[in-house]
Amino acid sequence: MNISSAIVHAHPRDVALVQAGLATLAGVEVHAISPEGKMIVTIETEDDGSNAATYQLIGQLDGVMSAAMVYHQSESEPYKEI
Repeated sequence: MNISSAIVHAHPRDVALVQAGLATLAGVEVHAISPEGKMIVTIETEDDGSNAATYQLIGQLDGVMSAAMVYHQSESEPYKEI
């Protein structure tokens, strides 16, 4: 399992459009939005390929000016206690 976070930046007039687009992507959740259009987003995917594909989809959403990964963690056995 991959867990990552990103800052997605949209023009303030496009925030609702981008937020709606993000809501259609599996494993993507918006946690906060600034007045300037910056969104704190988490992404949960099964593997590195899916993670990269999700970032690509985010970057292609109408209204997205940029998307930057802030954190990434990969767990080979996410349900196993350490």
